[in-house]
Order: sequence, then C-alpha cells, then structure tokens
Amino acid sequence: MPLTHRVVIAVFPDVDLLDVTGPAEVFALANEETESGDHYRVRLAGPTAGPVRTSAGVRLLADLAFDEVGEDVDTLLVPGAVDVTADGPVARIDPDVVAWVKETAPHALRVASVCVGAHVLAAAGLLDGRTATTHWSTAAQLAADHPAVVVDPDPIFVRDDCGRLWTGAGISACLDLALALVTEDLGEEVALAVARQLVMYLKRQGGQSQFSVPLSRPASARRDIDELRLWIAEHLDEDLSVQVLADRMCLSERHFARVFRKETGAGPAAYVEAARIEVARRLLETTDDPLDRVAAASGLGSAETLHRAVKRQLATTPAAYRRRFRTRTS
Repeated sequence: MPLTHRVVIAVFPDVDLLDVTGPAEVFALANEETESGDHYRVRLAGPTAGPVRTSAGVRLLADLAFDEVGEDVDTLLVPGAVDVTADGPVARIDPDVVAWVKETAPHALRVASVCVGAHVLAAAGLLDGRTATTHWSTAAQLAADHPAVVVDPDPIFVRDDCGRLWTGAGISACLDLALALVTEDLGEEVALAVARQLVMYLKRQGGQSQFSVPLSRPASARRDIDELRLWIAEHLDEDLSVQVLADRMCLSERHFARVFRKETGAGPAAYVEAARIEVARRLLETTDDPLDRVAAASGLGSAETLHRAVKRQLATTPAAYRRRFRTRTS
C-alpha cells in the first residue's frame, strides 16, 4: 500500500449525497486512527471542477474535473444517481461518467461502486462475468440491462474473487463498504475504532443481507405475531418447532401455521431457518469457529444440518461462504 492512498470519488448531477459523504467520512476517521494522520487523501472529481448539486439539494465541490485526474488513483469510488418514475427508481447512466470510469479504472488499484453506481461499472464493461450487488430496488434493472453480470441483490457488499472490484448496496451500506476497504488497508482494529466513532451498532460484513430477517418481512397486522418474531430472534438456539411456537401463541399447530404464513409470508419452519442462517452467516464471516460450534450457536444443531441449510438457502457450502466473506485483516 502507498504511504498516502489516493481515493477519487466521482460526483455528478443528482448523485446520492450519502454515497459520497459516507465513505469520505469513514476515510477521514481512519486517518485519525493512524500515526501519520494522512493515510487517505480523498478528492472529488466531476465533469467540471466546482459545485455539483446532489439528490438532496446540497451542493458538493468537485476538487478536479474528470480530465484532470490522470492515472494516479489508488481507489476509484463510483456512487450513483436515480430517476424516480411511476414504476419506481431507475438507475441513471450518464455516458460521460461511464466513459471516464472506463478510461480511469484500469489505472486504479481497486474500483468500488456504491449503491446504483454498480450500473455505471456494468455499463463500462467492468462487471461482465463477475458477481455484483446494488441497491435492492434496481437489482432487476441491473440484471436485465447486463445479462453478463451475475447480480446478487442480497449482500451488503460483494468483493469479486480477483479482489480488485467491489460493489456495495445502497444508502447506509456505503459505510459498511468503506469500513471493509479500511479493514483491508489498515486492519480490523482500525476499522472497529472507526465504527465506534460512527456509533454503528455493528460493523456488518459483506455477506450479510441488505435486510435482516425481521426487516425483510412486512409488519404484521397482529401485534402478537410481531412479538413472537422478536422472541424467535432472541431464542434461536432453543427448540423453535411449530408445536413450541403454537403453544406459545395458545393456538393449534394447524391454525398457528396458517396465521403465521398469512401475516409474514413464510411458514414457521422456513422463517426460523432463515433467522438461524442469518446468525450462521455472521459467525462464518467474523469468527474462525468450527462448523459444529457455528451450528450450535445459531440453533442449527449440527454441522450436517448447517451444511444442508446453507446449501438450501445460499446455494453454497459453509466453507465456501467463509472463504469468500471472512473478514481479512492486515
């Protein structure tokens, strides 16, 4: 790593404000945690130098015009912009931004997109044959527009196997992506110190879903079902069979299963397994615990059950998942 790591963040009209300022703040706080205090040098580059209006109406000041950046780039960070239509948000693809990214990316040590910035990387041909993520609301557009890209709409961020290309989900996930970059550069201890400064409840890892299991289901019309969902999340290592859950609700198993599916969109067993897999994913990403310990802690019981559940839910094995998403430290 260079002593001073040059980060260039692309800015352009209607760019999402947090996608720019979130990573910039993470890098600034990381500087405060290093001896030199100047590991990261962040510059904003736009079509022209000067003010750029963001989606929030706040203006940013581009330090450089695109044609002034040159080849001296360590990390190229590409956020995105969306147009709101009657059918929902649509990622905006500016051909001038795409052309500049296509020209600049080969000179960068690594390239990362934030939110719908993945659409820009894809349009520049950087994601062909690779797995990428983006904000869940435009994942279908990315897959339709770029069939050569393997779009995974679930993770917070994805690091391609080559290690050079990163794509992140949207909005607050820009902080998780930036923290992962800091982890790679300066180690887990510095990244955790930055997370504490940001008062982040948890430094989430890349494989974690954009939505936790409770958030991925709409709020129920029944308060007792919502309370049960919270109770499930707090007792994943206990017996959560349909019979146990039905007894807790004072309902017959059949009636309980029907009510639970109506209110959550999932059967009780499937819901519990998804919640347990979420815990298992976090343990695979953040610990070196053996699989039987991961299985026990997440409530899946045995390594064999963990293997089957991960294969069913994530279409991979626990070992392969850990190899891909295990936090790397310097």
